[in-house]
Amino acid sequence: MPPRPYILVVNGRKVRQPVFVIGAPHSGADLLGRALKRSPEFHLTIGQDAVQSVVYAFARSPSIQRGRTDAAATVLRDAFAQAWQISATACLTCSPLCRQAGQVNGAACCVAERDIARYGDASPDLMYCAEGLVDAFPDAKLIQIIRDGKDVVAGMLGDPQSLSWFRPGIANVESEFPNPFYGVETDEDQAAWPDLTPAGKCALRWRGSVRAMARLRASMSAEQLTTLRYENMIRHPGPTAAAVSDFIGSKLAPIPVRQPGPTQPRRDTRPGPEPGGWRKVLTAAQVAEVADVAGPELLRTGYGQ
Repeated sequence: MPPRPYILVVNGRKVRQPVFVIGAPHSGADLLGRALKRSPEFHLTIGQDAVQSVVYAFARSPSIQRGRTDAAATVLRDAFAQAWQISATACLTCSPLCRQAGQVNGAACCVAERDIARYGDASPDLMYCAEGLVDAFPDAKLIQIIRDGKDVVAGMLGDPQSLSWFRPGIANVESEFPNPFYGVETDEDQAAWPDLTPAGKCALRWRGSVRAMARLRASMSAEQLTTLRYENMIRHPGPTAAAVSDFIGSKLAPIPVRQPGPTQPRRDTRPGPEPGGWRKVLTAAQVAEVADVAGPELLRTGYGQ
């Protein structure tokens, strides 16, 4: 079936082939988002309220959009239409993540309206709306980033925002089932949830995300979705940027990974620890629990060691 046509005009320009960056928490989606935000002709947003409120509503309560594909697509388009608007003072109300990515100070705008040709978004937890994004924008380009689950868990454990979702009264694994946001897919997952430590719950979220990524890869063409490894993006930023440029059909700005000079220590600009940094962060018990929760997915994705 051909994609359903849509017409969305923002800032006087028709939205065509918007680019969305998705991944589990602390997988590096925001790193690639910063590169896209600084790319010629792009207006990319990160964590705008209009988008984030819809993302979390759909992600944590997928039942509200089940069987309402067209309505959910309309809500998402409306959210992005609001988030992508440019005005003289628009950046004053932008999210801190977006302002930081655009290196914005004061009332300045991160992009000139006349320069915009493409739109995109790399908001946290956007991956839980990936199918809705394709319904809303059938010509969208999706870039999903996968990272070693142990490093993801280490990053989440050091992030109060990530851990806040596990608080009693916030986690809705009993009232919303299955629950992709928490990675709870089976009765066994739901029964095990109360006894998991934060490390185990983080691992469950990572496991759910990589399973969702695998389903996306199986359902979408290589022209519409590509998958990057965080580790390759960090170690080989130049070739990764070139591959992304080919995929999106526009030149990507350099991925902001600083390499240390011969006499300069490295200044790490990446979210979370270095690849393999989990070895310095996770205890033996935490590593064992991560393996117990997500062992098959770690092996399948090449992160079993």
